[in-house]
Amino acid sequence: MKIVVSGGLGYIGSHTVVELLNEGFEVVIIDDLSNSSVEVLDGIIRITKKIPIFENFDLREKNKVQQFFKKHYDVAGFIHFAASKAVGESVQKPLLYYENNLAPLIYILQELQEKLVANFIFSSSCTVYGQAESMPITEMASIQPAVSPYGNTKQIGEEIIKDVAKVSSLNAVLLRYFNPIGSHSSLEIGELPLGIPQNLVPYIMQTGMGLRKELSVYGDDYPTIDGTCVRDYIHVVDVAKAHVIAIQRLINGKNLEQVEIFNLGTGRGSSILEVIQTFEKISEQKLPYNIVNRRNGDVVTAYANTEKANAILGWKTKLTLEDAIASAWNWEKKIQKEKFKSL
Repeated sequence: MKIVVSGGLGYIGSHTVVELLNEGFEVVIIDDLSNSSVEVLDGIIRITKKIPIFENFDLREKNKVQQFFKKHYDVAGFIHFAASKAVGESVQKPLLYYENNLAPLIYILQELQEKLVANFIFSSSCTVYGQAESMPITEMASIQPAVSPYGNTKQIGEEIIKDVAKVSSLNAVLLRYFNPIGSHSSLEIGELPLGIPQNLVPYIMQTGMGLRKELSVYGDDYPTIDGTCVRDYIHVVDVAKAHVIAIQRLINGKNLEQVEIFNLGTGRGSSILEVIQTFEKISEQKLPYNIVNRRNGDVVTAYANTEKANAILGWKTKLTLEDAIASAWNWEKKIQKEKFKSL
């Protein structure tokens, strides 16, 4: 069966492609390489010993999307990752985020709604909950006003999908994940941000390698265990495996509703300082960091209630924060070593 993965050379997308190929699916990757590298494809091939189809184009070009679906008319499922994803950047560049995150979704759904059967997995986010009123966050938690344009694009994206499902045969699973980190155990693929990292863990890794002077911790006066923001950090391989289970669920007609929603997290919150301390323990070195002012768009605390995904999908996380940080550190050391060799 042919599964399309948009953003399939990106961080979470590439790990999901690996899991799909390992499960025997034929995979078609769509990626414009705006925030990824074609070298990731080589890593996927080395891990799986299989070659996915790669289509290089920008999903904001509607005619290209239409041409793609004419060529790949036999799609059994579509997993949509392609989007801009940095909270802080979205506050500075809101129009970029609305264009990148909503136009491609609309163009894809316009094609899928014409099919007799359409199975769609949406890469959503815990940011849709805003600053949730209680912890841990369940799928029934009220959707609070978004605190960033990024979060708003995920809220709007979910509403678009629900509206399309009402008037078509679209079946969808919305996966609201918390904070994916880490890399594949093979160290063939991992998080590879272009330019200055927008997310915590890759910035920690680059700081640990001496590529960045220090890490900025945005605020230490929040009402948390140590004053820093708390997040649910989940290993990217656990996240990838959930996507495979979700698309299999739709293909096999096991979904109970046209649109189902699941949290993907560990069910445990870790503060920024706890993540730093975990890195220091694993790397056996001190990390230079500085406490700075709070950042617009950051929620105080967010960690998942995963009981629904555990019970209905039969999915549970297997890897720990320590596993994820260790794999991320090994990945960072590997890519820096390779860069040094190429000089």
